[in-house]
Amino acid sequence: MTKNITHSTCSVPTEHGSRYLQQLCKHWAHKFEVSFDATQGRIAMPEDRVVTLTATPATLQIALDAPDDVTAHMRGIVDSHIARFAFREELVFDWQP
Repeated sequence: MTKNITHSTCSVPTEHGSRYLQQLCKHWAHKFEVSFDATQGRIAMPEDRVVTLTATPATLQIALDAPDDVTAHMRGIVDSHIARFAFREELVFDWQP
């Protein structure tokens, strides 16, 4: 049975997007298929879950593709990990479908 995949995006205002992108990719590199550089990252997880990150000078852009039934959970996991890396600033995650 094929699950429906939800694509959602989030633009997080921060001047440290590159740092958080690289930290998240390095953090998950031992578990998942990860590729990244200073401005882009991709984390491929089992069960059709993919996180794509893009750092700009003023934002961290996050795109998430995940099965409908785990999208909200996956958003929370990504948010909590990045927020932990960004303990010096208060980040706002405003996910859009």
